[in-house]
Amino acid sequence: MTRRFLTLALIALLAACSVEKVPLVASDVSIKKPMPGMNMSAGYLTLTNNTSQSIIITHVTSPQFGSVEMHESVLEDGMSRMYALGNLTILPGHTVRFEPGGKHLMLMRPSIGADAVTLDFYAGKAVVLTVDTSLQD
Repeated sequence: MTRRFLTLALIALLAACSVEKVPLVASDVSIKKPMPGMNMSAGYLTLTNNTSQSIIITHVTSPQFGSVEMHESVLEDGMSRMYALGNLTILPGHTVRFEPGGKHLMLMRPSIGADAVTLDFYAGKAVVLTVDTSLQD
């Protein structure tokens, strides 16, 4: 009985040690379908850095859109203004939210009839995260 318990405990310990955390995780992904006659849409999500080093997102691409830009809306002198973000740094262990009225993705020139979207997040030339989701009304 004791030997069997030790064997099971060792297997559980090894399994727990072998599970690696994914470096960058996306959650709460919401990509809106472009409005009829519109050539752009917005995307919202939460990105979490599970590493001990900063991750710098340099750009985002999607095969279903001609271009994807990271933007941020800010309130200045009582007016809402939108600015393109060149890079986005996600500190170790931190979370960044893309949400209405703040950071968001601008997805431009959609493919006709696309119901799903793939987003590739890059750090330089390397893809650090791929997100697949359905477009939402």
